[in-house]
Amino acid sequence: MSGDSHKTVIKGNTSKYVKLNVGGSLHYTTIGTLTKHDTMLRAMFSGRMEVLTDSEGWILIDRCGKHFGSILNFLRDSTVLLPELRRELMELLQEAKYYLVADLVTQIETALKSREEHEPICKVPLITSSREEQQLVSSTFKPVVKLICNRHNNKYSYTSNSDDNLLKNLELFDKLSLRFNRRVMFIKDVIGSNEICCWSFYGHAQKVAEVCCTSIVYGTDKKHTKVEFPEARIYEETLNILLYEHRDKGPDAELMQATRGYTVGRSGYHSDEDGEEKHERVDRLRRH
Repeated sequence: MSGDSHKTVIKGNTSKYVKLNVGGSLHYTTIGTLTKHDTMLRAMFSGRMEVLTDSEGWILIDRCGKHFGSILNFLRDSTVLLPELRRELMELLQEAKYYLVADLVTQIETALKSREEHEPICKVPLITSSREEQQLVSSTFKPVVKLICNRHNNKYSYTSNSDDNLLKNLELFDKLSLRFNRRVMFIKDVIGSNEICCWSFYGHAQKVAEVCCTSIVYGTDKKHTKVEFPEARIYEETLNILLYEHRDKGPDAELMQATRGYTVGRSGYHSDEDGEEKHERVDRLRRH
């Protein structure tokens, strides 16, 4: 398609076909379809408005054409199969509002309300690759808590309490995700790395803390893997990560001061405070 564009008035028999170029998406339909409902398209194709055409007769509409086929199908049948993804449903809603397709707007808004009523309050993504993890962490403005829990990464026998502690870590993760899901993104990794049970904490898209729950102990005959349940440390790091809410504002200086004295690296969690000071600091964080 080439040549200069010009404005013209489209009017004719309802069975007349017209060619539409909607943001590069090409469609071929009748004037009868376009004027079937009381919409902006009826105004455009009943002679009441001028439309822009090119030298090859394509009528140009300066909108994204991704969902225009759905708009046409609704005009033809007064119904259309709605997208499953919420994002695409919202995109279709914007197009329906633009073309003033009131009945379609009503159907989409009803569908959105129904889906919201049945949507789970808390969603926890399962990581399938390191790239997916990076995308999730970098795309959210929430702090992130990730739990790797993969019993099969172990090559030694487990100590007697390890299975019970693995379960306790999982149960705590579920409780925290229910409690803080509106403020923190919780994700699970069940396939990656060589870790068996490890918590990672991300703020402002950067990893800031880690609590590793496994260690190797030596028996008389062979090595064993010990899984621990450091509940207080996990709670504390979860509270600490709330300091990193809202990247645009940055962490709260007063609360950051309250968490001084901690360095957490790949080797695990370390503190230079004694137990009493630590509990006082946790109490201050809980009050906040």
